[in-house]
Amino acid sequence: MRASTPMREMTAGAVAPDADEKEIRVLLVDDQAGMRTGLRMLLQLEANAKVIGEAGNAVEAESLAQALKPDLVIMDVEMPGCDGIAAASRCIHQHPQCMVIILTIHALPEVRARAIAAGAWAFVEKGKPQELRDAFRRASEILQIDAPHSSNA
Repeated sequence: MRASTPMREMTAGAVAPDADEKEIRVLLVDDQAGMRTGLRMLLQLEANAKVIGEAGNAVEAESLAQALKPDLVIMDVEMPGCDGIAAASRCIHQHPQCMVIILTIHALPEVRARAIAAGAWAFVEKGKPQELRDAFRRASEILQIDAPHSSNA
């Protein structure tokens, strides 16, 4: 991988990362390309977020998670082939250090309970970008503590 984090252009609204702040490698998973684009744009507001991959279904997500080893996966619940909660569970099982934020239009308590039981770290409704940014920031704080600052791998 990389020996150091390259400088990157700051997006309006983004705050420059601290020199010792770990870059959070994010995998976006949603069957709607427009939604993935919106998520990527939202994460550009976070100085330490780096989108390292995108998947349109659970099978692609699991393959990319295996290859890229993201710190964080933001995964939709409903996708072709397999639901995101089952895929999240498999990703967490294969990569216990990876955190998963479930993103959904379903705010039903039973869907939330399934996601948490599967090991998802957070559950955020689509259409609530500030909640997603807050969840990313909380996950980032935990990842800053749990991982060495000298490695982005």
